[in-house]
Amino acid sequence: MEACRYLLLAVVLLAALPRRTTTSLQETSREEIEKALETIEEVASNNLGQLCVSQSYRLLSVPLQTDRFEPVRQKADLAALLVQELALTRQSHGNQFAPHQLHTVVDGVAHSLLGSERSLLAARVLAVNSTTNLVSSCSVWRRERGGTEWREPGELLVGIEVPQSLPWYPPTGIFQPSMPSAAGFWTFPYYSCQARSWVISYSVTVPTHKHGNSGYVSVDVDITRLGINQCDPSEPHSSKDNMLNVFRGSHKCHNTTKCVYSESERKWSRGSYVCHCKAGYYMAHPQVPFLGNLVEAAWLDALSNGSSTYETFRCERCAPGCQTCDSHAPCLASYNWPFRIGLLSISSSCIFLTLCLIGYVYHNRRLKVFKVASPIFLCITLTGCVIMYSEMAAIFPVLDMYTCILTKWTRHFGFCITYTALLMKTWRVSLTYRVKSAHKVKLTDKQLLQWMFPILLVMLIYLSTWTLSAPPIGEDIKDNSGLLFKQCTYNWWDHSIAIGEVFFLAWGVRVCYNVRNAESLFNEARLISYAIYNIALVNIMMVAFHLFLFPRAGPDIKYLLGFIRTQLSTSVTVALVFGPKVLRVIRGQGDQWDKRARARAVTASFSLNGIGLVADETTDLYQENEELKEEIQKLAGQIEFMKIVSMEVNNRHVKPKPGGYFSGIGKVPKFNYNNK
Repeated sequence: MEACRYLLLAVVLLAALPRRTTTSLQETSREEIEKALETIEEVASNNLGQLCVSQSYRLLSVPLQTDRFEPVRQKADLAALLVQELALTRQSHGNQFAPHQLHTVVDGVAHSLLGSERSLLAARVLAVNSTTNLVSSCSVWRRERGGTEWREPGELLVGIEVPQSLPWYPPTGIFQPSMPSAAGFWTFPYYSCQARSWVISYSVTVPTHKHGNSGYVSVDVDITRLGINQCDPSEPHSSKDNMLNVFRGSHKCHNTTKCVYSESERKWSRGSYVCHCKAGYYMAHPQVPFLGNLVEAAWLDALSNGSSTYETFRCERCAPGCQTCDSHAPCLASYNWPFRIGLLSISSSCIFLTLCLIGYVYHNRRLKVFKVASPIFLCITLTGCVIMYSEMAAIFPVLDMYTCILTKWTRHFGFCITYTALLMKTWRVSLTYRVKSAHKVKLTDKQLLQWMFPILLVMLIYLSTWTLSAPPIGEDIKDNSGLLFKQCTYNWWDHSIAIGEVFFLAWGVRVCYNVRNAESLFNEARLISYAIYNIALVNIMMVAFHLFLFPRAGPDIKYLLGFIRTQLSTSVTVALVFGPKVLRVIRGQGDQWDKRARARAVTASFSLNGIGLVADETTDLYQENEELKEEIQKLAGQIEFMKIVSMEVNNRHVKPKPGGYFSGIGKVPKFNYNNK
């Protein structure tokens, strides 16, 4: 009864033992892996030879990951403790088991082990005399493939010496290094001829005691259901799948292909994978993946006989730029570099000429034709034009993140500088033209620069934030032929700045419309208005071309459109604003007042197109003399007119001309003394 009570306690404890996982594996050499794969292939192909005739098992010298079998190990360790406590160490005078009681305990523990885990193939408990190496008691329980449990007649082994060729027997078996928490040892995996299965055994030795008996608890785990994964490890030493990770990385796929594990009906077989082409490669032969068993056979043939068959299991490289392909057809759009170099050369020439024009304006800054137009704003306008011309150099190569950043900066910041400088000058004329008081409105260059600085600062902050937080990159897009080329990404950053520039252009057009009838020296205001109209029109047209007419144009067409936009907006602006001035200087009229403006009553007081001479500027005596001379001429003309009127009014000696000013008889003409 006491033995049965302890036996029942053992069964309950074995069934309720919790699970925990640990991992401890040693590195396995390439040669050992290959030898193990050869053995596996022999077993899978039934090429056993003398294996099951002279030997009962075939051992693989590769350690197996055993953390998936941790519940089995824990229960075997507990069973060993029970056997040690109940059957071996309690053989005292007052508490000694009879032989049949000892066999009952051994048999019950072995059977409870087999019933506690469905993955167990066999469970055995032995009591061996350590002096004679004879079996004192033995019980072995096995499970057939159909699930039937049956017990081998252990009494036949009682009194017989334990065989020395058992893989699970601790004194003679070959075991892999165990985990620190384990009381016993796991064997290397081996093929059991008796079970016709791949097995791994766990054995625990019960220490020898004074009565001369030693105990051994051993369980066999069926691992035939596990698959051999030879592909590269995605999760090294993973125990969450139904695969053996020790063979990871032993596939024979060519370096142009990648290994993909394939489930096979024969779990323990070599080559349970297929080889697919890597990204950027394609199969020159029919589009079917290479079977792993064929690749393995070709690799062995090449290794032993130098055959070239293995080279047929390779993929061909796609054309440059293709991520996926099925032929060597090109995927990238071609760049017409001579054409692009020609356009870049024209833009570079424009940059050089614009820089020369800056020096020319600065050198002739005292001439009236430049002075009345504010030389500092003229130089700022030309600096913005140079930056806008530089966009052609930014988009010249194959675009990447850095060239895209440079493209955004040159396009938007150059536009902001040029357009703001022109708009400030036009706005000054607008304020001067619309004033209705007798007091003359004077806006100096310094005041306009103070208004211009916040606009440029906002653009600088926006572009800097854009560059640091979400820099644009070159993304692949397709042209009309389906060929890829790089174009800078367009997102809400681009849309936001485009909306801001549209409102800015609308304000500029409104200011230009307000000064459409204003008169200024050298026709400055009107030419700037034409330039602003042109900038707005060109930008709207180019957006329409990109979105509607050429949405999928190739890289060279895109580059040509960028060149046209730059020339129509920048070069035309330079020609309108600076062309007449330079032409006037060449003719020798750069330091002469505009006679046509004077004829339209534009005086020297309006000589700076709305700014006049102010206190913080250097006094120009010649300019003051010109203004004084004009006032004296106007006054002299008025006095002469008054004299003529006084002579002819009511003078009977002067006969009025028919239809003349004094033809009215008895009527005194009304004279407007304010008439100029």
